[in-house]
Amino acid sequence: IILTASHNPGGPKADFGIKYNCENGGPAPDHVGFLHNSFVTNAIYDITTKISSYAICKDLQCDFKTLGRKEFDIDGVGHFVVDVVDSVKDYVELMQKIFDFAKIKSFLAGESNGKKFQLLIDSMHGATGPYVSTILCDVLGVDSRCCMSSTQIFPRTNPKPDFGGGHPDPNLTYAKNLVDQMSKGEHDLGAAFDGDGDRNMILGKNAFFVTPSDSLAVIADNCSCIPYFQSHKVAGFARSMPTAGAVDLVAKAKNVEHTGLHVIQPLHLWREVDLCALPHVFETPTGWKYFGNLMDAGRIYLCGEESFGTGSDHIREKDGVWAMLAWLQILAEKKASVEDIVKAHWKRYGRNVFTRFVICAVI
Repeated sequence: IILTASHNPGGPKADFGIKYNCENGGPAPDHVGFLHNSFVTNAIYDITTKISSYAICKDLQCDFKTLGRKEFDIDGVGHFVVDVVDSVKDYVELMQKIFDFAKIKSFLAGESNGKKFQLLIDSMHGATGPYVSTILCDVLGVDSRCCMSSTQIFPRTNPKPDFGGGHPDPNLTYAKNLVDQMSKGEHDLGAAFDGDGDRNMILGKNAFFVTPSDSLAVIADNCSCIPYFQSHKVAGFARSMPTAGAVDLVAKAKNVEHTGLHVIQPLHLWREVDLCALPHVFETPTGWKYFGNLMDAGRIYLCGEESFGTGSDHIREKDGVWAMLAWLQILAEKKASVEDIVKAHWKRYGRNVFTRFVICAVI
């Protein structure tokens, strides 16, 4: 159970959301377990409409700052356990297994050309702040000033319940501060993450914008730069239906075994697509939950959607910090700018485009 406003404004006067992830760590599919004949999330919502009251224990004190197990006995409820874990530590250890941190650190320090690589990161007061600062500053040795500050006192890597009053959606509109700073040409790569860290935006020097579909395609084309993919069998790719087909062309060039689209979710939710000569690419309905079963079946190892979500099969959720590290690994290998890498990709494969309209505050 994940309590989050995601990429929406949060806090007491804004959104409060609940995400339900299943045993594989991914978003709940439409049909699961005892609700196999019903949409599980709809069924959960229906139950919430029937809640007439709930109980709270005002005097319960739980120290969330100390790691370990806390046990409580509550009258009328019984015995229950709270485990406090260091998720940042666990995540950093996982990323160290996926990427070559030594190579990235050397690249960022400018050991090959004598010029430090300049990063600018905007966590938008969301959950990624501690993860980003630990990985970049503590592990990779980057100057802490790479993490954007709204003021000198309150860094945007500091998570806030209301995201500092902002709208934590990493796009050209709501991450305008990052875009403006990157436009000055002083930084080589900029990245922004949404409230719960599953969405990401990548910018090059002078605010060169990498679309989500291009980001997915570039990572797919350069997956051999990433140690995790070097040690895993190359499977397929997946994208949501609205996402531009840039990754399709990468799959075709890699000449992976042709599979077309396999209908793993209930048939009525899928439009079976003949992808013709686009091998091992799966086009799904909108929603990250449709990628999870493809990963569980070993059919894909990289996927993305036009709403700034990118991820691999290391987990069953999209992962913005992972996407940033994937770009850093590729840059460390290619030793070219973000813009040069994307333009070289266009030159080889052509340029795929899409248009996304986001309509807000409609009542």
